[in-house]
Amino acid sequence: MKADITPQEYEAFKKFLQDACGILLGDNKQYLVKSRLRRILEEHEVSGITDLLNRMQRPGRSSLRETVIDAMTTNETLWFRDNHPFRILNEKLLPEFAERKAAGSLRIWSAACSTGQEPYSIAMVVDEYRRMRPGKLRDVRITATDISKSVLDVARQGEYEMLAIGRGLSPERQKAFFAASPNGGWQIKPQIKSMVEFKELNLLERYMFGKFDVVFCRNVLIYFSAELKRDILTRIHATLNPGGYLILGSSESLNGLPDLYEMVQCQPGIIYRKK
Repeated sequence: MKADITPQEYEAFKKFLQDACGILLGDNKQYLVKSRLRRILEEHEVSGITDLLNRMQRPGRSSLRETVIDAMTTNETLWFRDNHPFRILNEKLLPEFAERKAAGSLRIWSAACSTGQEPYSIAMVVDEYRRMRPGKLRDVRITATDISKSVLDVARQGEYEMLAIGRGLSPERQKAFFAASPNGGWQIKPQIKSMVEFKELNLLERYMFGKFDVVFCRNVLIYFSAELKRDILTRIHATLNPGGYLILGSSESLNGLPDLYEMVQCQPGIIYRKK
């Protein structure tokens, strides 16, 4: 890959990425593009961004396009990230739904789930809640989605290296919910893994997998334009059951949509209830 990305090339790549998956790169992020695409360009013997954009437009190059999107959208994640959403789930939402849905199932959606830490963290909270309250919330199903096939492969496997295990996971939960695997990693236990179903999804597309009681859409909307963010939040609203809840990242807010959601203060933390 050549040393520099020209302003024209950067603008062209920004437009490609926004059209493909909605992500809006900020100004002066050429270094990020270079670092994430360097290996791809070397493996495919691509000379630079202009050459890459041209190749992705050719028939039969969808795999290259997917690889590029994958590289630009894959982010690191943590177990129990920010902590308070999981406390709110345990102390407020699960008790509420245990009363409201005694005879029905509870459905939770983890959007932009990356390598699975968020949905598996949700499943651990549910498992802990049910152990303390036998007979409650017997049918809980978690749907986890991401645009990246490679991170979904990791998530479905449910096996993590020690470095990944140590990022936010307590020793007590590691012991309770993981078993050592023969190759030195840690495998999530079946009672947690079976609660989660992983699906590939671009948040710009139509959502065709039913209704939910709780949606976690955290730390992803910051990458979208205001218009796309509003569109995504409107479509998430349509997936929520009456009285369902939306949980955003700690640095994210609705910035409007008062006709769709009402703010619920949880001290600490804010969640949004469907109107």
